[in-house]
Amino acid sequence: MTAQDSAIPSKAIAISTGTVLAGLGVFAFSFSFPATAWALQGFGPWTSTGLRGVLAAAVAAACLATGRVPLPARRHRPGLLVVAAGCVVGFPLLTTLALRTSSTAHSAVVIGVLPLATAVASALRTGARPTRTFWCAALAGAAAVLGFTLQQSHGSLSLADLYLFGALLVCAAGYAEGGRLAREMPGWQVIAWGVLAALPVTALTAGLALATEPVRLTAHAVGGLAYLGLVSQFGGFVLWYRGMAAIGVPKASQLQLAQPLLTLLWAVLVLAERPSPAAPVTALAVLTCIAVTQRAR
Repeated sequence: MTAQDSAIPSKAIAISTGTVLAGLGVFAFSFSFPATAWALQGFGPWTSTGLRGVLAAAVAAACLATGRVPLPARRHRPGLLVVAAGCVVGFPLLTTLALRTSSTAHSAVVIGVLPLATAVASALRTGARPTRTFWCAALAGAAAVLGFTLQQSHGSLSLADLYLFGALLVCAAGYAEGGRLAREMPGWQVIAWGVLAALPVTALTAGLALATEPVRLTAHAVGGLAYLGLVSQFGGFVLWYRGMAAIGVPKASQLQLAQPLLTLLWAVLVLAERPSPAAPVTALAVLTCIAVTQRAR
């Protein structure tokens, strides 16, 4: 067997593993909106955002201390601040504010556009140039999800929509920068240092909000907050960034086209929302687009 023969299967395995890891990250993120709806039953939006960041930072600090991980290199620190601002502070706060008045189905619109925005942010940041087929499939998938989610809400725009689109922009930047950093350092360290970098902001937010926003401890509220802090803010990112590092930011981002439909499924099962007849049609269109983007070189 030649060296070339042995390298091809290894590369195929790496790509397959990366796709699985990124897909598991998407699955973990898909429950974030229902978990946020649960958390809002007992915590205010600012309290919820602050506490989830503090909880994630506690877990991250324990993991970094256990692994005796040194401080990140100076060249990585600006990127980690982008991750902290976009994925740890901006996106959680803006989506939580939106979910006070918007339904889970409507809020899923931000997830529908996020893959395309992430691919664009990555291309601008790294100079990558995906193929025309890739972009066509990505646009088609985003359009399908957008059409589905806007049809759910009758195309109305509100303050919640402004929060959602703001969340989209900051999260796309955080995803793209985190995916870039995950090629140079372990993905779990990217999000671990990200949540620690945001700790001064999240801790101050939690402290001030607890003094002003009412708190009602229920099983749903505590469970939702725990999921947001342990999974949405940390565990899901560990899988997500490792997957992006293996298969690339643009391709991994397209797996998120399935996230709004998964979120809607959770909304039906957990929040008792009624499904739309367009759901299976949209699901087929999204899965087709994901298949095309994964094959596009």
